Amino acid sequence: MPADPLPGLAGEIPAREAGSPPYEAGSPPRGAESHPPRAVAASAVEVRRSTRRRKSVSAYREGDRTIVLIPARMSQAEERRWVGVMLDKLAAQESRRVPGDTELSERAAQLSAQYFDGRAIPVSVRWVTNQNTRWGSCTPAEGSIRLSHRLQGMPEYVIDYVLLHELAHLLVPGHGPEFWRLLEAYPRTERARGFLEGVVAAERLPRPSAAPEE
Repeated sequence: MPADPLPGLAGEIPAREAGSPPYEAGSPPRGAESHPPRAVAASAVEVRRSTRRRKSVSAYREGDRTIVLIPARMSQAEERRWVGVMLDKLAAQESRRVPGDTELSERAAQLSAQYFDGRAIPVSVRWVTNQNTRWGSCTPAEGSIRLSHRLQGMPEYVIDYVLLHELAHLLVPGHGPEFWRLLEAYPRTERARGFLEGVVAAERLPRPSAAPEE
């Protein structure tokens, strides 16, 4: 069944501008002291201030949230600036990372366990280059799932959505109410669909001429 058209990294880098701290993004640091988290942008980003952290800013993904760790002395203006820097850095690194077929299979198993109680068990999950009009496809009789190479470089939550979409087809073949109820368990379904619909809309826009018309 085709999908309808439609898991953070980073490292420490010194930044010495105007007394600003170095920054890093990636896995949560061990033993980091943090004050109670403060929501910044809805509940998607949390900023945690630490008295032990003096010269660095860190960021990492934690489920659907992004955690940004900053020195306790940092001003509100510096905080806003560094949150923006770290979000951009994480997004750039994630866009460069392309999981292989083995990682896709592992991720599919994790998503099935998390959202479908492990009931969707694919035999194979792989990238393909011959799907230019759909994002993914599933053959329930074979237990095979295929994702279009066009998804490579897109945010992880978008790839997760397409994987879940195809995993759901192993349980429900069509696109009826029961199918969509399965996908309601994934909190980023609407966001991912909106992202993919935006990609499709952008591809349909007329491209500018090589030279201006006279």
